[in-house]
Amino acid sequence: MPTNFTVVPVKDSTGKAKEGDEEEDVEEDNVLKEEEDPTGDGVPKENSPFINNTEHDKNNSYDGTNMALFEEEMDSHPMVSSLLNKLANYTNLTQGAHEHEEADEEEGSKKKAVKSPQMGTFMGVYLPCLQNILGVILFLRLTWIVGTAGILESLGIVGLCCTCTMLTAISMSAIATNGVVPAGGSYYMISRSLGPEFGGAVGLCFYLGTTFAGAMYILGTIEILLTYIVPQAAIFKAERKEEEVDALFNNMRVYGTCCLILMAIVVFVGVKYVNKLALVFLACVILSILAIYAGVIKSIFEPPDFPVCMLGNRTLQNHGFDKCLKTEVIDNLTVTTKLWSAFCDGPELNATCNEYFANNNLTLVQGIPGLTSGVISENMWSEYGPLGMMVENKKLSSFGGSDPTKDIYLPYIVNDITTFFTLLVGIYFPSVTGIMAGSNRSGDLRDAQKSIPVGTILAIATTSFIYISSVILFGACIEGVLLRDKFGDSVKGNLVIGTLSWPSPWVIVIGSFFSCCGAGLQSLTGAPRLLQAIARDGIVPFLQVFGHGKANGEPTWALLLTAGICEIGILIASLDAVAPILSMFFLMCYLFVNLACAVQTLLRTPNWRPRFKYYHWTLSFLGMSLCLAIMFISSWYYAIVAMVIAGCIYKYIEYRGAEKEWGDGIRGLSLNAARYALIRLEDAPPHTKNWRPQVLVLLNLDSDQGVKHPRLLSLTTQLKAGKGLTIVGNVLQGTYLIKEAEAKKAEQNIKSAMSAERTKGFCHVVVSSNLRDGVSHLIQSAGLGGMKHNTVLMSWPGTWRQASDPLSWKNFIETVRETTAAHQALLVAKNVDSFPTNQDRLGEGTIDVWWVVHDGGLLMLLPFLLRQHKVWRKCKMRIFTVAQMDDNSIQMKKDLQMFLYHLRLDAEVEVVEMHDNDISAFTYEKTLVMEQRSQMLKQMHLSRTEREREIQSITDESRSSIRRKNQGATENSTVSRQSSTAEDNQEDEAQLIHDKNTASHVALNDKAEAGPEQVHMTWTKEKLFSERNRNREPNANVAVRDLFNMKPEWESLNQSNVRRMHTAVKLNEVVVNKSQGAHLVLLNMPGPPKNRGGDENYMEFLEVLLEGLNRVLLVRGGGREVITIYS
Repeated sequence: MPTNFTVVPVKDSTGKAKEGDEEEDVEEDNVLKEEEDPTGDGVPKENSPFINNTEHDKNNSYDGTNMALFEEEMDSHPMVSSLLNKLANYTNLTQGAHEHEEADEEEGSKKKAVKSPQMGTFMGVYLPCLQNILGVILFLRLTWIVGTAGILESLGIVGLCCTCTMLTAISMSAIATNGVVPAGGSYYMISRSLGPEFGGAVGLCFYLGTTFAGAMYILGTIEILLTYIVPQAAIFKAERKEEEVDALFNNMRVYGTCCLILMAIVVFVGVKYVNKLALVFLACVILSILAIYAGVIKSIFEPPDFPVCMLGNRTLQNHGFDKCLKTEVIDNLTVTTKLWSAFCDGPELNATCNEYFANNNLTLVQGIPGLTSGVISENMWSEYGPLGMMVENKKLSSFGGSDPTKDIYLPYIVNDITTFFTLLVGIYFPSVTGIMAGSNRSGDLRDAQKSIPVGTILAIATTSFIYISSVILFGACIEGVLLRDKFGDSVKGNLVIGTLSWPSPWVIVIGSFFSCCGAGLQSLTGAPRLLQAIARDGIVPFLQVFGHGKANGEPTWALLLTAGICEIGILIASLDAVAPILSMFFLMCYLFVNLACAVQTLLRTPNWRPRFKYYHWTLSFLGMSLCLAIMFISSWYYAIVAMVIAGCIYKYIEYRGAEKEWGDGIRGLSLNAARYALIRLEDAPPHTKNWRPQVLVLLNLDSDQGVKHPRLLSLTTQLKAGKGLTIVGNVLQGTYLIKEAEAKKAEQNIKSAMSAERTKGFCHVVVSSNLRDGVSHLIQSAGLGGMKHNTVLMSWPGTWRQASDPLSWKNFIETVRETTAAHQALLVAKNVDSFPTNQDRLGEGTIDVWWVVHDGGLLMLLPFLLRQHKVWRKCKMRIFTVAQMDDNSIQMKKDLQMFLYHLRLDAEVEVVEMHDNDISAFTYEKTLVMEQRSQMLKQMHLSRTEREREIQSITDESRSSIRRKNQGATENSTVSRQSSTAEDNQEDEAQLIHDKNTASHVALNDKAEAGPEQVHMTWTKEKLFSERNRNREPNANVAVRDLFNMKPEWESLNQSNVRRMHTAVKLNEVVVNKSQGAHLVLLNMPGPPKNRGGDENYMEFLEVLLEGLNRVLLVRGGGREVITIYS
């Protein structure tokens, strides 16, 4: 839709129009290129020459009043006048121009103004495409293809290949007209449309194709030189006919290598000479084609005289004889000819001759009967055959003979390779490549968006017409046996296509020779620059050395690599073997050009606005399908090799390459696919069989925004093995406007830690007014749609007792409550820093599961998932469950074994019996200390002085209780020493109280057990009186007697807390007894109390429960079954 712009000058208060004086001239080397973001936020951005490029404007003060509303944002949002000024001064420099300018700067010379590109459609696109498309295959192989495949199948081959390139040109035109295409051509288009991975893979395939094309052109040059121009220059000469092929290949290798070295030196010394000679080479091609058409027209009236000697119906090589006769009469004497000597033992008339030679007559057939001769009907059908099959004319009579397998060593024309349709497709396809020549020169065009589509499509249409007409004219003018004579041996070693041309065969020979030379030089010029462009993009790290070159930007190292790869093609030595190789690489490139256009069209990306409108995604898909079909038609094994090479490059770039954001179509495709999948996932929750932990990892950071517990990420990696969703979250306290930089730094640090620990997932840093709300927001909102977490993983707050801020443990408990309310599973790792890294390999050991209560089966699933990782692979799984007094433990064990069997889990099963023992004195004392601590923690909000006074009073009370209990005992001195230490460290008083009482009671129990009588210390009324009676002797245990003096304090305890503490103590004893040596202990996590008043006691219960264990993973289910016995 046309849009009209009106430029209105805005006057300020002085009445003067602001003409954009504040802008400076844009630098001439302002080239569109991608750079890493200098801010270091890890988000690569495109450095446009028009926007966000205001370094020159920052020092200019803005003193106008009309735009004062926007003056604070002038640095990042330039005025339209500034934008248009930069747009007008923008120049699209060719590859290497930037380096030329840098070299000039270093020499101190003044920069020369870069001339704006002036090449039009005809000179800039049409002629270069024509030169690249028409080449060696047309002159050396097209006649042979027509003779072998017949006119109809040859038209099919030509039509198939030309249709493929035409559809590719349509797709390429759409991409090339969708914005400015800097120098780089096809690689730039593919990489910016499909992303760095595809761009790098296809770019390198295109590079390899161009390099092997150089080898093919050099081999064509040498073939013309040694076969048609100076055959006597051959170094290796064949003594026998069977050695001719090897001799030819060796000559090709030697001369080809010399030619390659010479061409590489020419390219290295002066590329400008190559470019200047391009028109000369193109003129040779055009003159040669005109000579062919002229010869066709002349053949109507006066066909050229090129007789072919036939023996029976077999074609003879016309090298060693002048006359197609067995004998001739000279001075009335019958003498044998040179041909006789080739088939007989000697020149005598009575010599023994070859049976076929003796039985058949010699016939002369005109090689070029002419356009009106009707030979077209004989050349309609194919004549495929195996290696060594003789070239025969079926119209001529043939009478028996010797074994044809032996006759192939006689001077007959035979097939040098096995021929079939698909082989000919691969050999012919390089003759239609070269359609990218115009887009590769996009930097030199006056209007690339107009010239590239018109010039490329016209060039393909022209060359398609030339090829189709050539197929028909060759079949209509040339005898079939001569068409199938690949090297022209039957016409005295003349180029077959040259026999048809006018005025002389030498026009074609010389023209094709220079055409192949020029094409080889062009390939050796273009391929290194393509490799240099890929290397400078930085997407393939090991190629970066090839981005360097001479001071003027010439790619020296890339030229050396290109010459080395080109030498591989020359050592193959066969034009027919090299052609399918480069066909594969070009077809890969064309396939992805079509794919890029189709993807962009189907995605309807907002930036997809090509000026070329005659495209459709169906045409692109058809072109892509044709490319794929031709790849496998011509050579399925080469196609697989090319795909494997491209796939390896793709995976390498994906694994090691630099991150680039080019707004490519594959990213858009991924977004569309992700959106579709998320909408599908939203329909229903996953089935139990598909359930896997989608983990939200709550990380803690230190004051420098570094990750405190990286082993938490290691555990995540071992648990997930790259599957499912992982979100690593963190909360910063403050406001986002102030903490934005810290949040980005934290995100970078977390991503670095994730990369180091090989944790695949997403990072989510939230800034909140307080940590409590931030964690709540993460639990509620992390993830999207159906891709939300169902499990929260966090570390145990190991320093909650020392924390001066009680919010540390309160936040932990609230997190437990919120995960329960959200029906999410919770995993709490205690002593997480002692967990194994991803590099560790745990030896023989166990993962112990303590299945106390059933909350969905997560306890059984986690060890199975961990054992999939190589860190835990050697560990065995043991499952413990707890039996009460009225449970049948034997039956429980059998049922559990059967349950595990149905779950397909291998584990040892053990049932632990826990009897209803009386509550021990140790439990009471633990509860007493816990409640004293709770009283102290409730006072934490007081001022420092009040807090110290409160701590002191609680400490004194606790000391007096301990002194009463330990009168006359040897432990008294130890307690006194600990008390004196506590007085010096009142800040850590809470921890010290716990330590003293714990040590006291451990010693108390040890002493009781060491005595002559085992005393069962419990508090019940019946046992109180029996113990008093037993301990009235003078030698009675003093500590036990003091134990009962504490009865008033025990009676004041909360009995609910006493029962909970009893459970924690007893369960801890059992777990430590059975699993202290286990590599990992998984344990049901009790829920927090419903009454929030007992939160601090809950932490004590858990601490007692986990005491004495190294690696523990507390597990709390999400309220749904996560494991099933059904298939």
